[in-house]
Amino acid sequence: MARLVSEWPTFALLILCYAVWALGTTWAAGLWLPLGIAVTALAIALFASLQHEMIHGHPFENATLNAALVFPGLTLFIPYLRFRDTHLDHHRDARLTDPYDDPETNYLDPAVWQRLPRPVRTVLSFNNTLFGRVTVGTAVSLAAVACADIRYARQGDRRVISGWLWHIPALLPVAWWLAAIAQMPVWAYILAAYAGLSLIKIRTFLEHQADRCASGRTVIIEDRGPLAWLFLNNNLHVVHHMHPRVAWYDLPALYASNRQRYLDRNGGYRYRSYAEIFRRYFLRRKDPVPHPFWQ
Repeated sequence: MARLVSEWPTFALLILCYAVWALGTTWAAGLWLPLGIAVTALAIALFASLQHEMIHGHPFENATLNAALVFPGLTLFIPYLRFRDTHLDHHRDARLTDPYDDPETNYLDPAVWQRLPRPVRTVLSFNNTLFGRVTVGTAVSLAAVACADIRYARQGDRRVISGWLWHIPALLPVAWWLAAIAQMPVWAYILAAYAGLSLIKIRTFLEHQADRCASGRTVIIEDRGPLAWLFLNNNLHVVHHMHPRVAWYDLPALYASNRQRYLDRNGGYRYRSYAEIFRRYFLRRKDPVPHPFWQ
């Protein structure tokens, strides 16, 4: 009971998220459709951040109860169970940025990169700019996930098949809402869902870098503005990777209590703010696509 009381910020934020989503798809969309799309996209981005929080054991200790809180498929494109499984695989820090074993990496095996057609390499290079990441990045990620999961399903991977089958009932409440209550056409909701996931791409853009030492692969972004709130403080990403069970609202104090330890841990891989990242990498590629240290 004491744990649940302490988790009130997560419960409150979840209620707020659903409320903003409902207002975005109804009142805001009826007032002016672009406003409705923007509000709904913000709610979907926050919902994705909350899904991440549920994956790491909040607010309940029971994973099924946590999954139930974010059961509706508001993000449309990504089944929660697939997100959960791939993200927990990603948390094997020794494999971060591995082109094969890190499911969230944007690096490729250099040999694979050389075999790709020039148009594909152009898109992937553009995807490694921040502008590219928030425009084509979601499509690139969804295509990669779809190709991988189709391959796994054909091999008979039951977790992959189950993850996608459970996504069907998760989409039903969203479909009912859009058909019966929302003042937003389906095409506009699809655009809002894509935009919401693109907002999350700002967070994941440079969360991890290629480094020979595993501890130097995870970033700290010392931002305390609206994006940090939208991302539930996961801009303090090395803190999250070192303490994945710590709730989002405790991460800033944990970082402040021993800032130098975390900066020593990741070799000073740090940015002051998201504004700095936009200035430096909006139109400039942060990393190469082929993994620089892969053999």
